[in-house]
Amino acid sequence: MSTAEAAALLEVEGLSVGYGRRGGRPGQQILDGVSLRAGAGEILGVIGETGSGKTTLARAVVGLAPVTGGRVTVDGAEVTGLRGRALREFRRTGRVQYLFQDPLRSLDPDLTVGALVAEPLAVTGTGSREQRAERAAEALHRVGLDAGLAGRLPGQLSGGQRQRVALARAVVTRPRLLLADEPVSALDASNRNHVLRLFDRLRTELDVAVVVISHDLSSLAGIADRIAVLYRGRLVEQGPTAEVLTHPLHPYTALLTASAPSVQREHRIPPGRLRRPEAAPEWAAEEAGGCGFAARCAFADEACRAAPAVQDRPGAREVACHHADTWRGRLRPPEPAAAGGGR
Repeated sequence: MSTAEAAALLEVEGLSVGYGRRGGRPGQQILDGVSLRAGAGEILGVIGETGSGKTTLARAVVGLAPVTGGRVTVDGAEVTGLRGRALREFRRTGRVQYLFQDPLRSLDPDLTVGALVAEPLAVTGTGSREQRAERAAEALHRVGLDAGLAGRLPGQLSGGQRQRVALARAVVTRPRLLLADEPVSALDASNRNHVLRLFDRLRTELDVAVVVISHDLSSLAGIADRIAVLYRGRLVEQGPTAEVLTHPLHPYTALLTASAPSVQREHRIPPGRLRRPEAAPEWAAEEAGGCGFAARCAFADEACRAAPAVQDRPGAREVACHHADTWRGRLRPPEPAAAGGGR
């Protein structure tokens, strides 16, 4: 389902996040003018390397990062400027839930599973104690866990079970928006696939907008309707998952897909054809201004001294690259095949 077809539950417009000057050190810009949307029943995948600003984006949505520009709207309500009591009241509604990467650290080790899952209902003042226990049991069942686990402590569960408990806790309030920060990075392949399938099912059952943050493109390929690609705090590409994977518009996205097993081999561009064959120009190393990817890009030239604006493309696609329409024609020739290899 595209956001054109779905009600926009999350709208992020020109979002910038930065930390001011501290102890004589200069301030740091983490996000720079990022815009994206997520609709009801839709999964938006946010991909990028460590330090790209993915987690900061999610934290800004729930008021945990210092927004310096732009706006965030959740389910029709602007939340950008909420502070103090107003922010606490917004969180108490349970309309937005955050799923952390490490459930063992995010779950109180002294509370039972049943108490953990029911706690958000108590915070929002939902129902009686018996009704909350019933809703908690329902949420555990929804994520594939037996209600008999309700009396156990988090430390008595496996990693996959803990993450599903965290997911049950997140959906028990029936939120409108679910933010999942690297939700499967600490799981083995079997549990990873199981949790990803749960996201795919829950977004339809609950009609919830889901934003899944990951550094692993393969994790997003099978569940995300659309993918947004961040690099050094800027949005460089966004569009339907299949299109982004098979025909990336930005050289950085092509680098990400080059090593993703989920991308069919015929659609991958070998990294050697994308990397700069010579040293990057001196200006590409400057921290301020210009295209942040220029130092790594094989196609950067003088035009890239100015930061590229995000441009719309056919098929609900967006890209921020001066050479989005031409870089494929400038790919380095493929390396010759190694001699020999026959019997």
